[in-house]
Amino acid sequence: MTEFETASAVFFFLLAASGFGVFVRPLLPKEHTAFETVQLLKLVIGMLVTFAALVLGLLTASAKTLFDTTNNDIRTYATALIQLDNSLRQYGPDADSPRQILRAYTAAAIASTWTQEPPPPGDYFPKTIAPDPRAHHLDSRELGGLLERAQREVRELQPRDPYHQRLDNEALIQFNDLIEQRWKIVEEARGSISTPFDHILVFWLVVIFLCFGLIAPRNALALVLITLGALSIASAVLVILDLDTPFTGSILVPSQPLRDALAYLSR
Repeated sequence: MTEFETASAVFFFLLAASGFGVFVRPLLPKEHTAFETVQLLKLVIGMLVTFAALVLGLLTASAKTLFDTTNNDIRTYATALIQLDNSLRQYGPDADSPRQILRAYTAAAIASTWTQEPPPPGDYFPKTIAPDPRAHHLDSRELGGLLERAQREVRELQPRDPYHQRLDNEALIQFNDLIEQRWKIVEEARGSISTPFDHILVFWLVVIFLCFGLIAPRNALALVLITLGALSIASAVLVILDLDTPFTGSILVPSQPLRDALAYLSR
């Protein structure tokens, strides 16, 4: 289920809960609609609203932190690609092959991660392979194979002197750091919000809107206010889910850092 579908489901659940409360209210016995009972209901609603608002705020902050962290990691990743290319460039013509593979990897990573954007120009390896719908980020066996192939070719280089030996060792260390950063981004792209926790929060919200339906007057203004409230909550859920999945949805980590790195690697 996509982020938009989840938010839409939350919206309809909240409206259905309010509608059920409006339907049930006339069927309740008189003692269930007494002043004391209504006051108790309002206290319970206030408590649940406080808890729900606190949790929504914490989830928004957590998702925003994850999004910002992923954004910074993409910039760091682009910088690491440029530094690695610099080391291979200084090594000389013997390192041209791993440099070409590194360029192909960068272009393919952009094309398979930001599928809604125009792919980089050129003919690179996984361009003809349909992106895996379960891995709209750097998590791809084909992409990983490209990176490992470039690393293997660097290991097979035969340094001619201590200078090239230092460059070779430096490039291998940078490759290890690059692979580590890649998997860090892959794990961040999976999100951090717990599904059971999401279900508990939605249950709280459904109870709140059920109570709204029980005490709301039966007029058009009350219906409009409840609908706007449900829409606001659903939009907040959509923003949280979008921020928690930095490579899917409508709020995406920008691809520009990697595109800038690719432009540098292609010089």
